[in-house]
Amino acid sequence: MASQLFAKKPLNVLLAEMEGQHRLRRVLGPVTLTSLGVGAIIGTGIFVLTGVAAHDKTGPALMLSFVVSGITCIFAALCYAEFASMVPVAGSAYTYAYATLGELFAWIIGWDLVLEYAVGSATVAHGWSHYFQDFISLLGLRLPEALTNAPFDFDPATGLLAATGKAIDLPAILIAAAITIVLVIGIKESARFNAGMVIVKLAVVFFVIVVGALYVNPQNWQPFAPYGLTGVSFFGQTLLGQTGRAGEPLGMLAGAAVIFFAYIGFDSVSTHAEEARNPRRDVPIGIITSLLLCTLLYISVAAVLTGMVPYDKINIDAPVSDAFRQVGLPWAQFLISLGALTGITSVLLVLMLSQPRVLLAMARDGLVPSGFFGAVHERFRTPWKSTILTGVFVGLMAAFIPLRILAELVNIGTLLAFLIVCTAVLIMRRTHPDAERPFRAPLVPLIPILGILSCLLLMFSLPAENWWRLIIWLLLGFVIYFAYGKRHSHFARETAAKAGANR
Repeated sequence: MASQLFAKKPLNVLLAEMEGQHRLRRVLGPVTLTSLGVGAIIGTGIFVLTGVAAHDKTGPALMLSFVVSGITCIFAALCYAEFASMVPVAGSAYTYAYATLGELFAWIIGWDLVLEYAVGSATVAHGWSHYFQDFISLLGLRLPEALTNAPFDFDPATGLLAATGKAIDLPAILIAAAITIVLVIGIKESARFNAGMVIVKLAVVFFVIVVGALYVNPQNWQPFAPYGLTGVSFFGQTLLGQTGRAGEPLGMLAGAAVIFFAYIGFDSVSTHAEEARNPRRDVPIGIITSLLLCTLLYISVAAVLTGMVPYDKINIDAPVSDAFRQVGLPWAQFLISLGALTGITSVLLVLMLSQPRVLLAMARDGLVPSGFFGAVHERFRTPWKSTILTGVFVGLMAAFIPLRILAELVNIGTLLAFLIVCTAVLIMRRTHPDAERPFRAPLVPLIPILGILSCLLLMFSLPAENWWRLIIWLLLGFVIYFAYGKRHSHFARETAAKAGANR
């Protein structure tokens, strides 16, 4: 049993699996991959989570929070880029873990990526819904109150769930359904759709930075860090920094852990390695370029937002557009709301595009039913069944679960995925020192070690309930693996058959 749990898949086996009837179409170049990365990163982070973090956790020190999160992601991005150039197949961190840590760890990271992409998509759909409602309100339209939000919310002041008086978040369901249709049609069409949205939202982001800078009042940056520059806890016990009324850590590091969600997406570029024309070169370019560009934009927007409006007056649901309203530019509110809708739509598209490709990689290994999750449409060459299932899952979660719970759950799952990838690079350098690496992460082992430590620091900066949610999620994954995945693993069967033949 132990030999199967920690059996590693050789690189030559991974590369051979790209051939055959389940192959995806190679149509993505470096510009398109970078666009996908930007499409996944810029959106909810700038247009939604900046308000939550600045108002509740950091104040103007949000600028430093973006720096800390960005540095953490750069460490992980360099490790992702090395693996993506070595093993240009679908599956991202799941595939890398299978090659370095074995089947059980591969399952853990695959299940964790479901948490990142699917639950992340639900979080983004929530953000889209808020901006959609803000946008139509500018046109004098309003949805019935019962259809505007989840039926309950998490109150950070009490640490308890509270009824909202609403029934369902209808716009979140509708956008999830629309994106699902686009994704089933094809990767090339999805990439073109995304590229158009990226152009629009970058234009709006630059507008926010340039025009918003004219209305910055430096007095709003004082005090710069009203909650302090730390905010580290361990299972509910604050180690460094202030503590909120519900026992959660406050401060710049606590804010970095919350807005870390803003950066998820660069790793989704690696899930499309199998669809890249020259993955060994183009995927590392897409990962690193998109991350560096977005980090600079995030810091700039955080500086402008907290300079335009006092941090305790920032609107949590639509912070950027409302900031322009507060400084007397209501006409800009319309433009920014439109850009936010476009930006958040592209984030949702890329996250929902990535999830089925992780499930496809797991299906190829037999860890999930291959007849369903491994099905590639004969005409569109997309994993259409799992794409539809992802759309249903995202729509239902977005409709009924509140934004705060979803966002923090995604953060801790993503940090765990990054931590495992950084660890896997260290292992792979030792076990396969001569393997071809078209892109090599610099300063190994320093970069992976810094990646591991920074991920742990941010994980410990999240409230304790996030650890319990992660543990429950992983336990559910273990049940599925031992009930189905372990018994149907193709690689384990082949390994056992070869061992029996050699006796």
